[in-house]
Amino acid sequence: MTNQHTAADLQRILNSLQQAQLQRGPASAALRRDRLLRAVKLLSDNHTQLTAAISADFGHRSGYQTLLADIASSVGALKFAADHVEQWMQPEQVDAPAAGMQTYIQQQPLGVVGVISPWNFPLNLAFGPLAGIFAAGNTAMLKPSELTPRTSQLLAELVAHYFDAQELAVVLGDAEIGKVFSALPFDHLVFTGSSAVGKHVMRAAAENLVPVTLELGGKSPVVIAEDADIDQAAARVLTVKTFNAGQICVSPDYVLLPAEQTDSFVAAARQFMQASFASLQHNDDYTAIISQAHFERLQTLLDDAAAKGAQIISLAPTGEQAIDAQQRKLAPQLVLNVSDDMLIMQEEIFGPLLPLKTYQQFDDALEYINAHPRPLAAYLFSDDPQQQQRFAARTTSGALVINDVMTHASIDNLPFGGVGASGIGAYHGIHGFRRFSHAKPVVVQSKDGASNLRLRAPYQQKHAELAALFSQ
Repeated sequence: MTNQHTAADLQRILNSLQQAQLQRGPASAALRRDRLLRAVKLLSDNHTQLTAAISADFGHRSGYQTLLADIASSVGALKFAADHVEQWMQPEQVDAPAAGMQTYIQQQPLGVVGVISPWNFPLNLAFGPLAGIFAAGNTAMLKPSELTPRTSQLLAELVAHYFDAQELAVVLGDAEIGKVFSALPFDHLVFTGSSAVGKHVMRAAAENLVPVTLELGGKSPVVIAEDADIDQAAARVLTVKTFNAGQICVSPDYVLLPAEQTDSFVAAARQFMQASFASLQHNDDYTAIISQAHFERLQTLLDDAAAKGAQIISLAPTGEQAIDAQQRKLAPQLVLNVSDDMLIMQEEIFGPLLPLKTYQQFDDALEYINAHPRPLAAYLFSDDPQQQQRFAARTTSGALVINDVMTHASIDNLPFGGVGASGIGAYHGIHGFRRFSHAKPVVVQSKDGASNLRLRAPYQQKHAELAALFSQ
């Protein structure tokens, strides 16, 4: 990667941001809004260049997917924050314990927030957190992924044009620079990526007692109940499993369905693919796998499953190969007869492979989910209100979507985040504003100070009066 920063650069940049934050004092509502709208302008003015850079980094990435999921969604989040930031900043009045006192909660900027963003949505997962960070009055340091070097380089150049170096800084570098970044004494650190790397990030941050927001992943399950519309379920699951070639943290990772519905799901999946993708390997709508290493990893998952008895069903169009190693394009593939000793049922897939696992009773599906780490999202297809309520009450996940997949991720009023192994903390909308603020209690004492006189000696009379309360 060109223009890679050094460890000394990172510390120098952070020092400059922190000093500027202290000297300038809290950012006004006007400045926060201005920063948010400059970010909107950065993305809007340069959407063509950014789309081309992301596609080049992927080998091929659907331009529509970039415009929708990386640019439009980021612009929406930033504008939403700009529209509401002044309202969010207002002190929250709370009831005072005594007459003449004032008590309220002030949302105060944390300071400088570090953001480590991933490759799969390199703009969305940078500017999504930045919407809350800027709204809360903070400045930021951004470390984009080395796996999208063209996008990261372009982003660094654009940020330098639209932002002062003491508002937002982009640092470039490989995984080693990422480790240095994680260990910096930020006022807060946001990381989006794998659970394995997230543990290292949290450990490094702990050395400086830096609070973290970890957006991880895990194996997000889809449960199809007996009453579900199987055609609808298959279409909505495959819609997201084919978007960005399944390289999404909340993409369906496996399906749990009644055994008798397996053939119907396979047929519905084939029908959906035929209607949506006349071709895959030479189709601009279908995205490539990000890297050779990740492409080979997905093939390993398939090979391991097949060797252990799984049935692999390719959803490639008739007459078209399922795998093109040169383009790194991999057709969606269903994996049947799976077992827990298969790698595909142990690792987050992050690609267009979809295991189907059967269950006998609805509660069997719940027990299976609960026997595994808590996922970033869970999906249920059922029109039965009792089933919906039971699923919501008996499973724990970062989010729950009923009769669809991934819908929650684009709703700014909802918090987005994980739970347990799938992450710590949430952002989006006011939840991001609060996540990147310190809720500071403020008390203005009454002129007579009556509420604190109980602490003042002598205590004899006060003691007698207090003791009498407990003897009644």
